[in-house]
Amino acid sequence: MRLTTTSLFLLAQKALQQDQNNASAPFPAATYPDAVSPDPAASVSAEFSPPYYPSPWGTGDGTWLDAYAKARDFVSQLTLTEKINLTTGVGHPKAGLPKHVLTGLARRCKIKYVKLLTPYKWHEFLTPGTADYNSVFPAGVNVAATFDRGLAYARGVAMGAEQRNKGSDVQLGPVAGPLGRSPEGGRNWEGFSPDPVLTGILIGQTIQGIQSSGVIACVKHFIANEQEHFRQQPEAQGYGYNINEALSSNIDDATMHELYMWPFADAVRAGVGSFMCSYTQVNNSYGCQNSYLLNYLLKGELDFQGFVMTDWQAQHAGVSTALAGLDMSMPGDTIFNSGRSYWGANLTIALLNGTVPQWRLDDMVTRIIAAWYYVGRDNASVPINFDSWTTDTFGYQHFFAKQNYRLINEHVDVRDEHARLIRQIGSASTVLLKNTDNALPLTGKEKFTAVFGSDAGPNPYGPNGCPDRGCDNGTLAMAWGSGAANFPYLVTPDTAIQNEVVSNNGVYQSIIDDYAGTQILQLASQASVAIVFVNADSGEGFITVDGNEGDRNNLTLWKGGDTLISNVSATCNNTIVVIHSTGPVLLGNYSDHPNITAILWAGLPGEQSGNSIADVLYGRVNPGAKLPFTLARTREDYGTDLLYIPNNGVNAPQIAFTEGVFIDYRSLDQRNVTPIYEFGYGISYTTFSYSDLRITRTTGYNNSMYNPTMGYTTPAPTYGNFSTDPSDYQLPANITPVVGYIYPYLNSTDLATAANTTGYGDNSFIPPNSHNGSAQPLLPAAGAPGGNPELYDVLYQVRATITNTGSIAGEEIVQLYLSLGGPYDPPKVLRGFERLSIQPGQSTTFAADLTRRDISNWDTTSQNWVISNYSKTVYVGMSSRKLPLSGTLN
Repeated sequence: MRLTTTSLFLLAQKALQQDQNNASAPFPAATYPDAVSPDPAASVSAEFSPPYYPSPWGTGDGTWLDAYAKARDFVSQLTLTEKINLTTGVGHPKAGLPKHVLTGLARRCKIKYVKLLTPYKWHEFLTPGTADYNSVFPAGVNVAATFDRGLAYARGVAMGAEQRNKGSDVQLGPVAGPLGRSPEGGRNWEGFSPDPVLTGILIGQTIQGIQSSGVIACVKHFIANEQEHFRQQPEAQGYGYNINEALSSNIDDATMHELYMWPFADAVRAGVGSFMCSYTQVNNSYGCQNSYLLNYLLKGELDFQGFVMTDWQAQHAGVSTALAGLDMSMPGDTIFNSGRSYWGANLTIALLNGTVPQWRLDDMVTRIIAAWYYVGRDNASVPINFDSWTTDTFGYQHFFAKQNYRLINEHVDVRDEHARLIRQIGSASTVLLKNTDNALPLTGKEKFTAVFGSDAGPNPYGPNGCPDRGCDNGTLAMAWGSGAANFPYLVTPDTAIQNEVVSNNGVYQSIIDDYAGTQILQLASQASVAIVFVNADSGEGFITVDGNEGDRNNLTLWKGGDTLISNVSATCNNTIVVIHSTGPVLLGNYSDHPNITAILWAGLPGEQSGNSIADVLYGRVNPGAKLPFTLARTREDYGTDLLYIPNNGVNAPQIAFTEGVFIDYRSLDQRNVTPIYEFGYGISYTTFSYSDLRITRTTGYNNSMYNPTMGYTTPAPTYGNFSTDPSDYQLPANITPVVGYIYPYLNSTDLATAANTTGYGDNSFIPPNSHNGSAQPLLPAAGAPGGNPELYDVLYQVRATITNTGSIAGEEIVQLYLSLGGPYDPPKVLRGFERLSIQPGQSTTFAADLTRRDISNWDTTSQNWVISNYSKTVYVGMSSRKLPLSGTLN
């Protein structure tokens, strides 16, 4: 197809205009006016977080009984100094725990060297920080696109094994916060999906996989951590925003339970060992000292048995945080490298002067050690063999202090055979969005294959050439921030597709300069098939890329992607578009463009990126993935946005979640807005039909009534005694302090002098009931890890017949949605799914269970889950808007 120069110019101008339109200033309230929840409670001011004390103490409920028995015995042998050491990190970055801190503990308690609080840069995506000889797995958002429990579990097992074999005790992941309230959110890709059920099921599988490898999973960031802008006051000031506190996410009670807390409940039920509290405030109380979040919701209602740690530098107080339910301060210092801590010596003082009761400290330590035993660290522990801050073989054990030069990296290769799994997940998570006239799969024998876009090629600086992957150079296989890892290699699409074509003696050429306009037009006009690679990147807020401060400024493609697609498709009538992105992007008219024959979303596929996409393009893998989010027509169609400009003067920016539970597809459905591609959408190289829906009530429904949990806890236990003489807690004479290191020791025998703070002795800040260690009433929605056990009773079983009506084997992700029927409920919500492999002409049965929780709403008055009297309808189909089967629950 040939176009004139004028026509090509007009096409490019149209693409540029789309870019400019979507770069316009967002609606300043973060929820668009037409997207406010119909529930009045969602719009009522939620700017106050009610206090809740005392902090619940762990009991060993559920599967934790044995771990708690071992932990209690262990903690009973500890001194006060040793207990403080287990709750307080040693500072950032120290990269190494002095042996004198815990060698006595190890000798007396016959336990291997404890690494729970070493300030290593643990990350979800693999081995920590700057470690080497590790794998780079597909991101959480890709796992969500697979809708595959087995792959989520297998990825967790593999990540946990690599962490274990590097010597890590805790893997900082997986992620349910951000959930994905707004599509521009910078770290949405680290999590799974804006749907709480999809996220909850896959996060549970991931946790169980990680911990089966003998490593503690740390689910994060609890809770409502939905944007990077203003998450930290110092970071925001560094960007020129004059605010004195971090943002506050203001959320009503029902929305908290039915949306944001849902996947965290699944994490607790899965047995997760630790939680990370967030930088941000919730209802104007910081996440790491919010007693309602930590004491009432997490440890009370969800009966969480593990420990809560801070995000790095997310602690804002000492005694208050301990009483509010925090168990571990990381990395330990108030400000990086300051040598000062809210805990450490100050926590020692708090125990000596009684502002923190002994039972609270004992509970902190018991929770930490119980998690250690729960995942089998006493049997699976491997000595640390890497350094978090450098890949150098030799260096300083104490990075900041520049002390103790020694061997710091053993360069242990922990990758095993994980590349096969990574490649499999990459292809299993590739969503086929469009396939006109069966343009795909390709045969590899096309006459002339051309590939376009920098996203197809390598980063000119190498795959790890940008610290923390903080750039958008070359193909996008991982986004940026502390959740990134070092690539051992990166197979680019350019390499993989070239190998495919050349092996068939074909003609292959590529242009990976996005702005080589003349050359792109010329090559595209020759190609029998043109494959265009485009992307959109994002990441954590401490890095800015192309003016994007972690969060994306808009939903358009980066590097002039729209212009690239327009120019290639103008001269090649068989143009295939592949998108690597951290979340939704705007597709313009590509879905109905006659020359764009196929569109695929490939997300962030990890080190095997090129091989994974080639497997799909050339038919070795029949795509079965589905969108874990909506691809809407405009930014405004999503209903929610980010807050980019402070809205409260110099005080904490206020983000009112007035949309309630209506985010992503729930919002579009509620407002009857038609997307380009809906949540759960994705097509295959074959076709499927749905029939024979069957809904049956279980004996659990007939024989079980929901019983609110009643009764009382046992009193708070204490373990051992300790001296109250300050002279017993001075720095030992045989220890030479490491510069900037956080110790539990006092610098004076006078507590007021050692505290070095104004107002010492004024205890009026201590909340009522926070020291009360007597038996406490149980919450009605509590009763076991994850909540009241009866919430998980199966009340209905849903079955349907799925048939492969095509000519090749394929996988279909069958989805179950439920209408709860109430005036404030979304038209439908996902409640189940299954990825089925079906041979051509064959049928199989889709099976899903509906639990009491699935069909309930949160009642703010009784503080419990209730089944409303509204009619409830089940829908089964292939996406959130293609639901051929439906039936009513009796």
